[in-house]
Amino acid sequence: MITFPCCKINLGLNVVERRADGYHNIETVFYPIPLTDVLSIQKMDDGFPSDVPCDLKITGIPVSGDESKNLVIKAYNLLARDFDLPRIHAHLYKRIPTQAGLGGGSADAAYMIRLLDEHFRLNMGNAEMERYAAQLGADCAFFISAEPAYATGIGDQLAPADNAHGNLHGYWIALVKPDVAVSTAEAYAAITPHHPEKCCRDIVRQPIETWKDELHNDFEDSVFPKLPLLADIKQQLYDQGAAYAQMSGSGSTVFGIFKEEPQNIPALFPEAFTSVLKL
Repeated sequence: MITFPCCKINLGLNVVERRADGYHNIETVFYPIPLTDVLSIQKMDDGFPSDVPCDLKITGIPVSGDESKNLVIKAYNLLARDFDLPRIHAHLYKRIPTQAGLGGGSADAAYMIRLLDEHFRLNMGNAEMERYAAQLGADCAFFISAEPAYATGIGDQLAPADNAHGNLHGYWIALVKPDVAVSTAEAYAAITPHHPEKCCRDIVRQPIETWKDELHNDFEDSVFPKLPLLADIKQQLYDQGAAYAQMSGSGSTVFGIFKEEPQNIPALFPEAFTSVLKL
């Protein structure tokens, strides 16, 4: 079986308070976009000499780190504790860049849960799959349904984001991810938590023309001074006619939303990963 894990952008992101456990509570709108990885699984033959129950192959965009620690493997192992899963081969073809603020790894994990549920008839509903996904990462549960959502807590408490799809349906999005990395820990450390004057969910319900002045990502305040390239990309997207532009999550992808298909994005950013998609 095969599936196509999508990624997400954040429409606004406010760090509202520091928690007693050292994490931070946030407010953001997760919005799915149609840039996808490809994930397939097949049952492993009984005679195949594998030392692991889930044999993962990763191709496409290079992924750093040990494949055995990939969230796809962790998702399989998590379900295998409670369900009698057979051994499988898994193939993950990466098209979503890593360390990009797009949630690609979280999406892969959540879609692995969905794929295992469907292929092996585990009969889990979305709520149960979300509970499993939440154990793998703060934003993993979002990708079980992959519908626009208002996220609070550490990003794990989800509610519908009314009208988000209606506002952006038919628009174009340009993604620009330069070859720089952002330390999420450092990005958080440089932020003074505060409650915004207006909730990002309410702003997203407004016409997109109002977003530029009201919809903010708090991480830009801590990241842009250290990586001015990202601020330059954001300004260039506005110069190209974006109705709204923002860094996604804690970076380092910057996106622009356009009413018409933007031209020459790859040529403008030849050293960066770019993608232009219709929403």
